Amino acid sequence: MGFSSSFLVLVALLALASWQAMASDPSPLQDFCVVDKNSPVFVNGFVCKNPMDVKADDFFKAAELDKPRMTNKVGSNVTLINVMQIAGLNTLGISLARIDYAPLGQNPPHTHPRATEILTVLEGTLYVGFVTSNPDNKFLSKVLNKGDVFVFPVGLIHFQINPNPYKPAVAIAALSSQNPGAITIANAVFGSKPPISDDVLAKAFQVEKNTIEWLQAQFWENNHY
Repeated sequence: MGFSSSFLVLVALLALASWQAMASDPSPLQDFCVVDKNSPVFVNGFVCKNPMDVKADDFFKAAELDKPRMTNKVGSNVTLINVMQIAGLNTLGISLARIDYAPLGQNPPHTHPRATEILTVLEGTLYVGFVTSNPDNKFLSKVLNKGDVFVFPVGLIHFQINPNPYKPAVAIAALSSQNPGAITIANAVFGSKPPISDDVLAKAFQVEKNTIEWLQAQFWENNHY
């Protein structure tokens, strides 16, 4: 390989490395960046308050995550602790959620666009799974018991179901973003405001328009609080 060819390969590798660096979140450049909720400045994340004004309560929330939560009609309740609840999480790339499941309740298929999730069962049993991206769409699932751990990769559709008809279940999830986001598939597709055209959805799901209209008329309740 000549000098010019070697030089071109080196440039290509440097460009690839630079692109990969830009494709991930930047590392924090200070100990913390507590949210300044009064700042009029808009950035990707939140503006830092003056470190001299930071106090212990910026890193604390009396969330009472040890107490059961009331579930909704799908039989679950996700209590998320992210940067909106703890200002000190800004730039730290992590959040936490308690998930309560009624007997036969489910946390329906959803994605986190900005986070990988690692889930630990605290009480009960869960049937969990996720689907890989196109073109394979491989479905991976597992039954989890108390103390078991499962990982849902960033952006992939996943769910959890409590298969027990008599006992509730509880899990704790850690997520690799201060603000992971959640897109519940049925809510987004059939409950969007304004609604997606029934012509579009009928063709996409290969069903009659009246089926789509019936689905769009349902009340798609949010279980992320």
